[in-house]
Amino acid sequence: MREIEGDLAGRRIVLTGATGGIGRAVAQRLARADAELLLFGRRAHTLEGLASELRALAVVGDLTDRSFMSDVPGRVAELWGTAPDVLINNAGAFELAPFVDTDPATFDSLMAVNLRVPFELARVWLPDMIARGSGHIVNVGSIAGRIAFAGNAAYSASKFGLRGLHEVLVEELHGTGVRATWVEPSAVDTPLWDRFDPDSRPDLPSRKNMLIPEAVAEAVHFAVSRRDDVTIEEVVVRANPR
Repeated sequence: MREIEGDLAGRRIVLTGATGGIGRAVAQRLARADAELLLFGRRAHTLEGLASELRALAVVGDLTDRSFMSDVPGRVAELWGTAPDVLINNAGAFELAPFVDTDPATFDSLMAVNLRVPFELARVWLPDMIARGSGHIVNVGSIAGRIAFAGNAAYSASKFGLRGLHEVLVEELHGTGVRATWVEPSAVDTPLWDRFDPDSRPDLPSRKNMLIPEAVAEAVHFAVSRRDDVTIEEVVVRANPR
């Protein structure tokens, strides 16, 4: 795909989960388009290295921590003085376990990262976006938020919930000038899978049949670089089996 240099120049974008496989690829893709990036992540050394590489701003912290979350609006206001143009809710957690072996703490943890955090961040900046008549919220979902897979009780509950949240946003944002996009990849080959060794399990996709993170990054870039009078409500990204 031919890149258009600078097609996001001047666009202020908040990206969560920037140190993960998908997050890093998204950050790198948007940086090539000259976006002004504010990256959130929990791993200080990795995040700061990425921010330095991309000349981006970085905020290290755990968005599920209520104290840290309460400071986020002020931190962003200090850095930019305004709400972001684009919020990309990419931070996520993943677990595999049979329904009866999924303990409540794991369930709560995944709901917090995958559903509550996107809700809270959107709620922080939506009023300002609506007031100025522009803005864009991108929610990175999963095929497991559309199709049920065994062993995905907590993860699917959180991603089905996020898709529902997104669909409500779409309905409520009609006519406001603010856009919302759902980016839904199938399994993506990132280190997240390492502890599950998917190539040795018939119930999981093999790594050769997974998406690469850059494919998701291209989908995100496509959505956020459209004309202001165009809304891409949903981008479904699937790997072609090899």
